[in-house]
Amino acid sequence: MPIWERVPKDMIERYRTVRRSGEKEIVIKKSRFIGHIMPVESEEDANAFIEDIRKKHWNATHNCFAYMIGERDEIQKQSDDGEPSGTAGKPILEVIKNQGLKNVAIVVTRYFGGIMLGAGGLIRAYTDGAVAAIEAGEAITRVLHRQIFVELDYTWLGKVENELRNREVRMGETRFTDKVTLECLPLDAEKDAFMSWMVDLTQGQSLITEGEQLYFIEGE
Repeated sequence: MPIWERVPKDMIERYRTVRRSGEKEIVIKKSRFIGHIMPVESEEDANAFIEDIRKKHWNATHNCFAYMIGERDEIQKQSDDGEPSGTAGKPILEVIKNQGLKNVAIVVTRYFGGIMLGAGGLIRAYTDGAVAAIEAGEAITRVLHRQIFVELDYTWLGKVENELRNREVRMGETRFTDKVTLECLPLDAEKDAFMSWMVDLTQGQSLITEGEQLYFIEGE
């Protein structure tokens, strides 16, 4: 998966999610708990993921789930799938909230091992299953950036590249034609300041245009 992604409809400056889908199994008193996770952008994505897990583990005792989606976490749903009320779906959702994740769906599959866990034991088991799923998916932070294209004469290239390196500005493609076009990727929140700085740096002798907003993984 690339370290960037195009911006969904609801844009926020940064959010925490998971890098990939994944699964991890833990065993508690002979019951198998398999935590599955998927990054999702819509409720349709989440429901499709849950249905896939249900089909894959059709013979499981329970497939309990929770998901949280949206800029303000406006879509939240959970299911105990036959476990005692509040012992499965809610703990999974609480793990998502406590870890500050957005746009994720988690399913914890249980194969009953013959030993009753009690309400407290079930809550701990489904909590641990959700945590295991997040470990498998690898939590990351996505940060909103903006494409800024800077077109300039070759005589400016060395100075501008040096200043960009000094400021540790994320860079994209460089195109060489009769002039040079640098694809700069500053934080979206800093784009206006960046463009003003670039105008000053090149003494107004560059053509600066805005491109798309893109999410990049923090630290990569």
